Amino acid sequence: MKRRNFISKISKSGLALSAASIYGLDHIFSQTKKEFEIKEANKLFFKLSLAEWSLHNALFEKRMTNLDFAAKARSFGFEGLEYVNSFFKDKAKDNLYLKEMNSRAASEGLENVLIMIDGEGNLGETDTKKRLKGIENHYKWVEAAHFLGCHAIRVNLRGGKNKMEAMKTSIDSLNRLSDFAKGSNINILVENHGGFSSDGDWMTKVFSQVSNKNTGTLPDFGNFCIERKEDKCINEYDRYKGMEQLLVYAKAVSAKSNFFDAEGNEKNIDYYRIMKMVKEVGYKGFVGVEFEGISSLEEKGIKQTRDLLIKVGKQLS
Repeated sequence: MKRRNFISKISKSGLALSAASIYGLDHIFSQTKKEFEIKEANKLFFKLSLAEWSLHNALFEKRMTNLDFAAKARSFGFEGLEYVNSFFKDKAKDNLYLKEMNSRAASEGLENVLIMIDGEGNLGETDTKKRLKGIENHYKWVEAAHFLGCHAIRVNLRGGKNKMEAMKTSIDSLNRLSDFAKGSNINILVENHGGFSSDGDWMTKVFSQVSNKNTGTLPDFGNFCIERKEDKCINEYDRYKGMEQLLVYAKAVSAKSNFFDAEGNEKNIDYYRIMKMVKEVGYKGFVGVEFEGISSLEEKGIKQTRDLLIKVGKQLS
């Protein structure tokens, strides 16, 4: 039913529309229009999800909570939710809270995609006792992800100082954790998230030796800094070579963004080039928007990243 016919029908039935009601209808139709545009674009080869980290400033400043995330994501027209455990870190075993998260997502018509896990221990740790404790700390998040209907958790391979030793411990950690996750149908995904994990050659060697099929990567467009000094990257891996290598094992994709030019393109990342790689490997899952730019521009940055992915998706059709 067209908007004007809908309003006319209500008027004829004797219902008076206040200014507030009309504003509400405008908001609904605007939101529905954006969702339609996104779904039309997503008929190509990918779906759009929102990474909760895109809103980390609003969350840390208590301007919103984790439970507000679903409604906020839908207001931008997204189809999937990518949570960050930091924003509900004490709720992994709280089934009432997780049930409410499910309810919020379902009421907005959104799919819970994955949980990004931080602060639970280093899976590349050479101290065996610490590493095994870190693996065990992730168990509750595997179970939480299963409860939420997610397909994966994202973990970090940190803690190693020597490349070969870190590779050995990381492979063992991934095998142990994915063994535990098998029964829950949860994938264990590694993001290029600094250190050795941002080295495409190193990651290729790790994943060529991991035993279980429920492991994979979450290639991030922007995280290829292997080494930092005084918050400046002093050793950066080639972004496009790294994406090409990591996409071979991808079960999720993260579209990082920071700055945009006047034409709506990310200033430092060639989205067309990367999304062409994504399409060529046959990936058809969610691509998560993760804006990390200026805090006051979080919502604008989310929209710009979303719109850039839609534009590129249409160009690749």
